[in-house]
Amino acid sequence: MPRRRRSRRNERPGPLGFLVIDKPPGVTSHDVVDEVRRRFGTRRVGHLGTLDPQATGVLPVAIREATKLVPFLPALEKAYVGTVRFGLESDTLDAQGTITRTHEGPLPDRDAVLAALPEFLGEIQQVPPMYSAVKKDGVPLHRLARRGEEIERPPKTVRIDRLELLRFESPDAEISVVCGPGTYVRTLAADLGTRLGCGALLQSLRRLQSGPFQITQAVTLEQLDEDREAGKLESRLIAPEEALGIEELRLEGEALKHLRNGGDVPPGDDFRRAPGTRAIVRSDQGEPVALVELRADRRIWPLRVLHAG
Repeated sequence: MPRRRRSRRNERPGPLGFLVIDKPPGVTSHDVVDEVRRRFGTRRVGHLGTLDPQATGVLPVAIREATKLVPFLPALEKAYVGTVRFGLESDTLDAQGTITRTHEGPLPDRDAVLAALPEFLGEIQQVPPMYSAVKKDGVPLHRLARRGEEIERPPKTVRIDRLELLRFESPDAEISVVCGPGTYVRTLAADLGTRLGCGALLQSLRRLQSGPFQITQAVTLEQLDEDREAGKLESRLIAPEEALGIEELRLEGEALKHLRNGGDVPPGDDFRRAPGTRAIVRSDQGEPVALVELRADRRIWPLRVLHAG
């Protein structure tokens, strides 16, 4: 415990916020978190949803005290573009695994693929892949899989809101997927191959959206290096109120001091909103102080107090 306090004290102070990394292929989400920690000089960095090592695209991370706000983010709807390769199956359900089956017969044509896609819309059942971060008795399934173990996994309900065919050139089909949290596009590709009787795996995957975070906001690790050299690294951060889709509220004096200590305060004349409305309170210097909610008693209650540095 003393070691943790000492490392926090030695961290370089700085602003909080969210950052969208354009994850490169061949690295884990945890690898990216470590790279962001090094560049920002803080251990307080966490990602908001794992991307498979071969996948690219949107990987949102929370910096410093913004990690406290992750549970309050809007539902993390995801959007992907991926390539499904028909006729092959692998142990990981993607191109990174060992091929376990090759289909010898004819492959589906464009019309067959188009006809099958609507069957996967809405709420469907998916069995999580063995090579995944899902845990069994506290152990990630991918660790068991690497030991050659395979266990029964109960299916879970996931939601697919949109599934479109963007391009077809046998044996590959490029698809667009918009889905709810917890959906495995690898499993979707494999299940599509099973439905069409030829097997399939996910050849490539790029995430374009994760909740409120879009690919247009994403930066590469190389761009972060350039920003650090130019002294504008923190300018990349997305403000908490923007990520949460809420407004900003300015407080000062005793009300601000009371809020910093976890107390509730009156809203004043500038915050006449419906009960349940949330806001990020900032000091008159612009420093984020707390995520708050206006309660039915017309008091502002802190949901999370945010400490500087």
